[in-house]
Amino acid sequence: MVAGDIVLTGLMAVLLVGIAALLTRIENWRSYTPLAGGGTATGETVVHREKPAGIIRWLTTVDHKDIGMLYGLYAIIAFAVGGIMAFLIRVQLVTPGGAILGNNAYNSILTSHGITMLFLFGTPIIAAFANYFIPLLIGADDMAFPRINAIAFWVLPPAALLIWGGFFLAPVTDNMIEPARTAWTMYTPLSVEQTNPGVDLMLLGLHLSGVGATMGAINFIATIFTERDSDVSWANLDIFSWTILTQSALILFAFPLLGSALVMLLMDRNLQTTFFAVEGGGPLLWQHLFWFFGHPEVYILVLPPMGLVSLILPKFSGRKLFGFKFVVYSTLAIGVLSFGVWAHHMFSTGMDPRLRASFMAVSLAIAIPSAVKTFNWITTMWNGRLRLTTPMLFCIGFVSNFIIGGVTGVFLAAVPVDLILHDTYYVVGHFHYIVMGAIGFATFAGIYYWFPVFTGRMYQRTLGKAHFWLSMVGTNLTFFAMLALGYLGMPRRYATYQFDGAIAPLAQVTTFHQLATVGAVILLVGQLIFVWNLVQSWLEGPKVEDGDPWNLERDGMLDREFQWFDEQLEADEHERDPSLLADGGQEDQTDS
Repeated sequence: MVAGDIVLTGLMAVLLVGIAALLTRIENWRSYTPLAGGGTATGETVVHREKPAGIIRWLTTVDHKDIGMLYGLYAIIAFAVGGIMAFLIRVQLVTPGGAILGNNAYNSILTSHGITMLFLFGTPIIAAFANYFIPLLIGADDMAFPRINAIAFWVLPPAALLIWGGFFLAPVTDNMIEPARTAWTMYTPLSVEQTNPGVDLMLLGLHLSGVGATMGAINFIATIFTERDSDVSWANLDIFSWTILTQSALILFAFPLLGSALVMLLMDRNLQTTFFAVEGGGPLLWQHLFWFFGHPEVYILVLPPMGLVSLILPKFSGRKLFGFKFVVYSTLAIGVLSFGVWAHHMFSTGMDPRLRASFMAVSLAIAIPSAVKTFNWITTMWNGRLRLTTPMLFCIGFVSNFIIGGVTGVFLAAVPVDLILHDTYYVVGHFHYIVMGAIGFATFAGIYYWFPVFTGRMYQRTLGKAHFWLSMVGTNLTFFAMLALGYLGMPRRYATYQFDGAIAPLAQVTTFHQLATVGAVILLVGQLIFVWNLVQSWLEGPKVEDGDPWNLERDGMLDREFQWFDEQLEADEHERDPSLLADGGQEDQTDS
């Protein structure tokens, strides 16, 4: 049976290599033509200007703006799925005995929630902004490799189906295939010993999402290096592009390592290898490989949102970003240092104390460039002409939440504190202050700030501010309660907590769990308002008639993307097709 599987895998590999070789011969991957539509071995390229209509447009597009929209839709759907999972977790924990879920269902939802939010929402929503706006900001016509850009997106929907596959297949297979219950970290030996094929599906989905992220990273690096307009130098490259460039470099080093670890885990599960067995490489080998990817992944997720805030916050402060060069240097410093802190996730595994001390030192040091950014954001606002628009409110919320998330991380970087708080809800609270309180808030800031560019319409401002305040209150109530639960000793990943009072004061633990659940309800209401505002404004919102909807030119803060937006509006006025306009480079292109 095993020999047959190996032969079949080999044949599939040969087939895929053959297809790749054929496509390489007949297709020009930097062209804009449909598949086999003119890019040939002779080098002749026909540039087609007209886009097909309807669903065919979205299935075949290589326009960076369209692909950015596809990434955004995909990420918002994943955010909704992951958010519903989180809400179910909070409802379950409202009572010590568990309210609605059994242990297996709870563990399945807990596992999928983490993976969904990190891999299916976090990375794609950043790619949505980057795909749409990086070419506009640097004056490029499109991404360096438009087709690879499209492929990088289209591997993500199958990845999501594989990751969530157990939920769909459990009812039709009489629970022979179930959702994975490994937790999102997939620690061995648990992830090896679970015979459930749903785990294999999840691992394959993760691997596929990593392939897409890596292709996208290569494309962003090539685009920023080679496609900049002549007047865009490294000195005046915008801060968002700097953070995307750094993030892409981190992806190139981190995601292939995760892919290798996932392949080894799949082999341990299906081919009886011993990479992570006690008699082989050892169970801790998985933790080293996973966290060597996993901690840079945190900065892969948070650096571009930092870039968004660094770009948007000055616009509504009426002054340029304070200490621009130091913000860039701190971005690069975080990128380098992020690969030297992975073992602070493993302080309690019994590693050599000298190693623990060195990882503690680097983990404390990486807080310095983050603090540099924070003080620069605050100083940018200091004595500025603040306008509390919805994007600005979310930027300010980002800064405040990031401070709480960052300071709690500094405590966890200290070995004596970590040994007490490791695997408690304190870690969950710290992490979610960064993931929801910072990354989520910066995402919302970007969506509201560029909503006129995306849609040509303006959102309902009152609903936008209601979304902010509900999100701010809900985030702090939920995750501050988790910090308190950690101090009380409440362990994470438990479906029930009916423990003896000698372990922890059960009444207080229950109260804080209930407060966290109330915060989750408030968060849910806020996100429902957000979705309603997004959809309703897109369909019926007031059309934007001015290419400077935020009045940025008054302070000299108008960037290239709004200049391009103004050109689009002028094209509409003259009844021309806006898709004929070059994105940021030259307007006239010749067919060849």
